[in-house]
Amino acid sequence: MMAPPGGDGGGAMINLLFLGAIFFVFYFFIIRPQTKRQKEIQQKVSDLKKGDKVVTGGGLIGVVNSIDEDTVLLEIDSGVKARFQKSSITDVNPGKNK
Repeated sequence: MMAPPGGDGGGAMINLLFLGAIFFVFYFFIIRPQTKRQKEIQQKVSDLKKGDKVVTGGGLIGVVNSIDEDTVLLEIDSGVKARFQKSSITDVNPGKNK
């Protein structure tokens, strides 16, 4: 009397397809563009040269004055210089088209 109706295996398959679709959406609309953007920023930072305009993670905008192995010296304002880790740079030449 309490037996499940025949052909109940389809519900599990639909759940798996739904989970797969959610993963697909997350990957192609969230994860993939973010990793692409990170690789682009890393490439820009590795090609950094004196005179480039950069934005740091803290929101400071400055012009590259000198480059060391892991750090850069930025001129934030005339006569104001600060040293930052290369990893804190979030954008190079902001506002400039590719």
